[in-house]
Amino acid sequence: MYKYEMHCHTAESSKCGVATGAEMADFYKSMGYSGLVISDHFFNGNCAVPSNLPWNERVELFFAGYEAAKKRGDEIGLSVFFAWENSYAGTDFIVYGLGKEWLLAHEYCDLLPAKKHIEIARNSGGFVVQAHPFRERGYIEMIRLMPRDVDAVEAINAANADIANEMAEIYADKYGLIKTCGTDNHHGKGAKLTALELDFEAKSIEELIDAIKQNKHRNSLVNLS
Repeated sequence: MYKYEMHCHTAESSKCGVATGAEMADFYKSMGYSGLVISDHFFNGNCAVPSNLPWNERVELFFAGYEAAKKRGDEIGLSVFFAWENSYAGTDFIVYGLGKEWLLAHEYCDLLPAKKHIEIARNSGGFVVQAHPFRERGYIEMIRLMPRDVDAVEAINAANADIANEMAEIYADKYGLIKTCGTDNHHGKGAKLTALELDFEAKSIEELIDAIKQNKHRNSLVNLS
């Protein structure tokens, strides 16, 4: 069984991140994972990159957490892939399958309405997952669902309340959407972890996405406390 973390943040690129990219890689290797996806908050979210810099400099800095995790992952035998968490008024979407070249070519895509950002990303081959769709927080005015715009739903989020995950499961079932999972890890540790499980080792983000599209994965929640 090969386990993958699909949703985590780093101290280099997310303001709320506590663990560095290297520390995150070390943690997941110690937990027996085969790989992880660094999905830091984009410029329209809780991003650590200053907003007053030129676009290309912002993009380069945004990759700091991923690149640190990738460097450490290469040293310890852990696959590390890139994604970003795009935000709109507390509604979040993780974009998988696109990289630095795409972001450099789409200047100020952080200012686009959520539907347009998703549309452009998907048209470019990106795979978009609505993260924790039923999350309730003081800064979130309303729950927004976009079932016709996304590829999948994060049905299990380790940082979410049980009822929010239960509602996400129902939502995905009713609309026939693919289900994924994510720990939403900011600390490089946690009482709960999720694991997207495969019967084979995905060597690239493309292989990982293809497995999800074909429903060759399983989503699991592990309680470590």
